[in-house]
Amino acid sequence: MSLLVDMVTSPLMQRALIAAVLVGAVAPVMGTYLVQRRLALLGDGIGHMALTGVALGWLVGGALELTPHDALAVPGAVVASIIGAVLIEVVRERGRTSGDVALALLFYGGIAGGVLLMGIAGGTTANLTGYLFGSIATVTLTDLWLTIALAVTIVALGVGLRPALFVLSHDEEFARASGLPVRLLNVVVAVLAALTVSVAMRIVGVLLVSALMIVPVATAQLLTRSFRATMTLATAIGVAVSVSGLTITYAYPLSPGATIVVLAIGVFGVVSLVRPMIVRRRPAADPHPDVHDDVELVREAP
Repeated sequence: MSLLVDMVTSPLMQRALIAAVLVGAVAPVMGTYLVQRRLALLGDGIGHMALTGVALGWLVGGALELTPHDALAVPGAVVASIIGAVLIEVVRERGRTSGDVALALLFYGGIAGGVLLMGIAGGTTANLTGYLFGSIATVTLTDLWLTIALAVTIVALGVGLRPALFVLSHDEEFARASGLPVRLLNVVVAVLAALTVSVAMRIVGVLLVSALMIVPVATAQLLTRSFRATMTLATAIGVAVSVSGLTITYAYPLSPGATIVVLAIGVFGVVSLVRPMIVRRRPAADPHPDVHDDVELVREAP
């Protein structure tokens, strides 16, 4: 009990807990669309581009003699990840190369650019570790306010545009035939994914953020039958594992990002094991809701 009291009364942990709740909530919102569109690895590619933005922020901060040098790391990550997300969407849309090749270019180019720019800025690869895997100690008050602003933007657009984004994610050709601005919506999804990576960078780290976007959604899909229910449950799972992981790392010297992701995967494993029993006990769905009593006929059939 005293450990929990110390945690919630610590200014550092208060900022980290708020950031963890925001990250756990917004990552699955965006992840729901990425899973539906079979772009689960997009977050990884954007995360690597964000690493270049972090190093660029270090370089600019050092040139401007800012204290600390990484004061512009998060804004730099936002700009770089948005540019990377839009570029991959343009490449994908024009069909000049396949989506997996475009993602590979982001992977390799992002890491190489980050390491190279960090060296030019006078830092070392050790300075990137907190951004790669997340670090509670790096969450400043400025980072928290920026995280809140980005999280509100993601939720507002992700939930507000849910009908249009669902149609786009389910069938892009149908969305285009329905008159939806497909190109604009594709860019919106890419930008929201980039913002999500920037939000989660401090807590989970750019290398693991995609897992927090995808794994809660995969878990929720095992238990739900609708798009809205999947997003809602995935958000709840994301918040739960983020806060739980942060609490564990307060008591034990573990990486917060790795702990959160391992918890998320653990929840997925448990749900996968118990799901057959849940499905077996669940009443049969009505195959023809417009025909009365057909469910009873199905149940009574030999």
